[in-house]
Amino acid sequence: MTTAAYDAIADWYEDYVTNSASDYSRRVRDLLARLLGTGPGRCLDVCCGTGAYAAELRRLGWDPVGVDLSAGQLRYARARLPVARADATALPLPDAAVPAAVCVLAHTDMPDYPATIAEAARVLAPGGRLVHVGVHPCFCGAFADRSDPQRIVIDGGYAERDRTFRTWNPTGVRARVGAWHVPLADLCNAVARAGLVLTRVEESGSGPVPDILALQATKPT
Repeated sequence: MTTAAYDAIADWYEDYVTNSASDYSRRVRDLLARLLGTGPGRCLDVCCGTGAYAAELRRLGWDPVGVDLSAGQLRYARARLPVARADATALPLPDAAVPAAVCVLAHTDMPDYPATIAEAARVLAPGGRLVHVGVHPCFCGAFADRSDPQRIVIDGGYAERDRTFRTWNPTGVRARVGAWHVPLADLCNAVARAGLVLTRVEESGSGPVPDILALQATKPT
């Protein structure tokens, strides 16, 4: 199986998510709670990483299970939820297996996020809900200089979809593992092509320009 980029930084990332980025993680949890809602039932955490949001899923009444490609991150996740090491574009679940699925802060970590959305739609039961929480595709990426939170500068790289390590923050996540950019139109079209209905959109930011975009999509009955 392919070695995941996060294997080499799993220990650093665990500390980063739980300590250095605690305010950011809190905002992510707030969005997740509002768009996912309460259980019961199994909730698939697609690209669960270290399992950082498993406790929030349980607090909401869900029974979380996780899938991730990074063996390094799963070392932490196993203590927080049942997990399987697998590619998000080939989920080890049958059709219509779960009533809910989430993908949190992972869409820039894979070369074909639309394929992941399609797989999540496949394993959702009719009436099931998919929640995507990710960096804002319009204001975060290699094309965005966020060194001044009051004035985000966007360059012509917005249209580029290839993996890059270019970033305004040389000590952040993207300088370590790179990122694939998914423009807003690609993200919305992927939801539609997967047969899901976009039912809610929210943004969040610590300043005047949002840095997180969250989507709620529902599988028709």
